[in-house]
Amino acid sequence: MDYKDYPKINRNDAEIAFASGDVRSICEALVSVSLYGEDGKWAQNKCLEFLRSENSDIKGVAAIGLGHIARVHRQLDKEKVLAALRRHQHDVAISGQVEDAIDDINMFVP
Repeated sequence: MDYKDYPKINRNDAEIAFASGDVRSICEALVSVSLYGEDGKWAQNKCLEFLRSENSDIKGVAAIGLGHIARVHRQLDKEKVLAALRRHQHDVAISGQVEDAIDDINMFVP
C-alpha cells in the first residue's frame, strides 16, 4: 500500500470496515485505529486478529499497526505481541513489516 494520510475513524466504522472483507477498507481501518484509536488494547487485539489473515497486505498492515500502537500508546501486551510477530518473521511477504514492528515495540515499550 502507498503512504497516505488516514482519517480518524470511530470503533463502529472500523468494525464495519473489518467485517466488509474488503482488503483496502480493512487495511485503512487498521492503520486508523492503530494511530488514532483511544483504546490501545482493543486496537492491539484487532491487529493480532488480522495478523492471522490469509492476505499478506492485511497481515503486513496488522504488523505495522502493532508498531504504531507501541509508539503512540507506549504500552501493549509485549510478550503476547512479540510472540505473535515472531511467528511471522520468516514470512517473506511481511518479514520487513514484522521486523519494523518488533523494533518499534522494543524501542517504545519498556
